[in-house]
Amino acid sequence: MLARYFHTPVALGLSQAAVVTLLALAVMLVARRKSIHVERETLSSLARGIFQIVAVGLILIPVLKGPVALGFLAQAVMIATAAGIAARRAEGIPGAFGVSLAAITAGSAAIVLPLVLFGVIEMRNHSLVPIGSMVIANAMTSCSQALERFRADVVARTGFIEAALALGASSESAALPCVQGAVTAAFIPRIDTLRSLGIVWIPGMMAGMLLSGSDPVYAAIYQFVVIAMIYASSGIAAMTGVLLIRRRAFSPAEQLLLRPGKTAWRNVAS
Repeated sequence: MLARYFHTPVALGLSQAAVVTLLALAVMLVARRKSIHVERETLSSLARGIFQIVAVGLILIPVLKGPVALGFLAQAVMIATAAGIAARRAEGIPGAFGVSLAAITAGSAAIVLPLVLFGVIEMRNHSLVPIGSMVIANAMTSCSQALERFRADVVARTGFIEAALALGASSESAALPCVQGAVTAAFIPRIDTLRSLGIVWIPGMMAGMLLSGSDPVYAAIYQFVVIAMIYASSGIAAMTGVLLIRRRAFSPAEQLLLRPGKTAWRNVAS
């Protein structure tokens, strides 16, 4: 229907974007009626999303056709940006950006680099950049989920943790249920993705490979490789992030620093 009224690719794309934006805003308003306030984040995310993807679309071809070093530089920028976004989910935690940066770098590098060396990922930007971006984006999401869940669980279990510490438990033991809950929560979407692969979800990469003439079995197996890669990198990012942030939840004297209230972390000196 839209194609009948908009005859240039840009005009058609803008009209399509307007339709989905209205749907997203409608969902936001429904949430608002239920006293779920995500207006600010939704509006800023929609504006950032359309601006960023258009900007990347304009420069992506030179990057994909450029030298491999440019591809690695692009991924370094992606990791730094992803760390900044994930750190916002751990607001109030000192060093959240450094923790997120270490977790996402570990999750991405530990998977992408060996697979490049073994030839699973072609050492060319047209493979390295899109696959690397998928891995980094999913590592960021898992890191965000794990940090937010750990923070919420520690705040909710403050009494339990302090009681355990008073009885002589180590901070590692006292926070263990929070660590387990946070990492498990981060794993759930990746496990569900693997379970639903090919039945509920037919990835765009596989569809593109089939339409370009690739062998159907190879296209399916390669898609599985990518999803398994995302599972592994996401798991590493979640575990690294939670284990690093757990150390920051306690003082050297094993006092719990994370507290309920406006100021999430108690100053040791106070």
